[in-house]
Amino acid sequence: MIGRAELALMGATLLWGASFLIVHHAVRESGPFFFVGLRFATAALVTLPLALPALKGLTGRELLAGAMIGLCIFAGYSMQTWGLQTISSSTSAFITAAYVPLVPVLQWVILRRRPRLASWIGVALALAGLMLIAAPGKGLGLGVGETVTLASTLAIALEIILISLWAGTVDVGRVTLVQLTV
Repeated sequence: MIGRAELALMGATLLWGASFLIVHHAVRESGPFFFVGLRFATAALVTLPLALPALKGLTGRELLAGAMIGLCIFAGYSMQTWGLQTISSSTSAFITAAYVPLVPVLQWVILRRRPRLASWIGVALALAGLMLIAAPGKGLGLGVGETVTLASTLAIALEIILISLWAGTVDVGRVTLVQLTV
């Protein structure tokens, strides 16, 4: 029997996957930076009423955390959206999913946190899964769209690392509002 948590994860996965197709079509009507700016400006406006009371206690550490995470989000989404102008949504989703095995490797390089054996097994399984999804017969060329999307994956992995670095030490609401407004 599938529980509520599993249904929520499946729903989130469905929305995440569908967003590639939606963004792919949206950037045909507008530029990638306009679209990403509009997307996050809307998110900031929706979040503002909820986070506004908490902004009174905004610290320098929270401002720095929000700004750095926000810059990673901006870089990641902008490059991913830019790439979607020239590659298919399925190729973009495939390349973007490479952030999963990148996070533990980059944590080791940046934070000197050596991944445990289970993480290395996860990296290997994620890479194997990505290769299977790639449809080996088709091949994966590295044109401009693929290269820019691959760079976006680094920014997304760095965003996750920064969130883990500040987790539990900053107010989530204030940091979220700052990162959405960057």
